[in-house]
Amino acid sequence: MQRPLAATHLTPATRLAAVPRLAAVPLLTAAALCVAACSPAPAEDTAAPTAPTGVTAASGSARTVHVMWSAATDDRAVTAYEVYQQGRKVKELRATTLMTDIVNLTPATPYTFTVRARDAAGNRSPHSAAVPATTLAATARDRTPPTAPAALRATPDGGRAATLTWTPARDDTKVTAYDVYQADSRIHTVSGTATTARVTGLRPGTVYTFTVRARDAAENSSPDSAPADLTTARAPGAPANTAPTDLKATATKDGITLTWTPPKTGAVVKEHQLYLNEKFATTIVWGAEPPLGRATYTFTVPDSPGTRYSVKLRAKLPDGTWGDFSAQRTVVVI
Repeated sequence: MQRPLAATHLTPATRLAAVPRLAAVPLLTAAALCVAACSPAPAEDTAAPTAPTGVTAASGSARTVHVMWSAATDDRAVTAYEVYQQGRKVKELRATTLMTDIVNLTPATPYTFTVRARDAAGNRSPHSAAVPATTLAATARDRTPPTAPAALRATPDGGRAATLTWTPARDDTKVTAYDVYQADSRIHTVSGTATTARVTGLRPGTVYTFTVRARDAAENSSPDSAPADLTTARAPGAPANTAPTDLKATATKDGITLTWTPPKTGAVVKEHQLYLNEKFATTIVWGAEPPLGRATYTFTVPDSPGTRYSVKLRAKLPDGTWGDFSAQRTVVVI
């Protein structure tokens, strides 16, 4: 059920006081002169950011190397990162991005990578420490993906980090990398021999959903692992989390069915907002008797079988504001 949201527009009345024309002119002129004469010019930014640290480079296939690094610092703000291969710039990325894939490389070839930070004034940091990586040898055409990693667990590490663990996937040749996804976006990659990963840069008191995929040298990617949810530790004094819990999404011939447990807010929750692929889709509204336990909602989608959706919810709280988002679920139309 969809409920339109009302928007109210207010137009305040404004009364202008009459000011003698001759008196206003010298006052404005004096103010303008003071601004021009008294305000110091902004200081030129000549300080370069620090060099990125913690740079790693790992080859997950015959033609790809995955490069990651830790954020640099600047007296104002880092605005971009530049990735260099053998001393030649090959990637430029926004400051919020701390990893990238370098593609179209030569199989079984050693490479060296560095990273530099840049600020808004164009100041560039020194190069990071150089890190080597050798692409894997090319193999016969491989069309078989690995199996999905199993038993994924996510453990919060304070309010801004988490540790993921899983059991290894299997492949007819060899698993060369594991890709970590958060909300259906890849955020981390580790080697094919790893069964753990540490994720940083999270927000306190927030619900996250992680999945892991295995990849082989031919870039075949496994299905998603089962999702693992976690809620990071709240900051001191922060309010309790208000996210719906235990969200499940199931595709049927009639559409997509969601079931979940509304948050405990001290009152009956009558409304939830549904988001599909990170965009608001509709408001789910119950009448006088909303569910007291598990809630269920089924909706249809016009897309063809195989279409992939990410789904999440949030509840309307007793004070009229919207609460925290639930963990996210991915579902494929059948």
